[in-house]
Amino acid sequence: QVQLVDSGGGLVQTGGSLRLSCAASGATLSVYVVGWFRQAPGKERDFVAAISWSNGATGYADSVKGRFTISRDTSENTVYLQMNSLKPEDTAVYYCAAGLTTVRTMGLQGVRRVDYWGKGTLVTVST
Repeated sequence: QVQLVDSGGGLVQTGGSLRLSCAASGATLSVYVVGWFRQAPGKERDFVAAISWSNGATGYADSVKGRFTISRDTSENTVYLQMNSLKPEDTAVYYCAAGLTTVRTMGLQGVRRVDYWGKGTLVTVST
């Protein structure tokens, strides 16, 4: 079992920045990939970014490459998502996720590769 507590969402203007946090606990995290997904109203839950807990390899959705950065702090068991140059279309509920998979596979297969979810944190980007 893995418990995920995501936080850090809020209201920000276009072009602004936010940092989301995902505190992980429970099972041996080194075998997991931890990622972020987002879901806008009326839309599916989409992959955003992922990081391998064991070696730090990362992957990103094309829509966020160059603007978002995922990282981990193994001493704090926390994964971060630094979001810069935010756009209104980034508005969504962001969910932390963990899966017994690879970064590439989580990016390609999305929610089907997630075993655990956080409760989500709302990010609103105003114009």
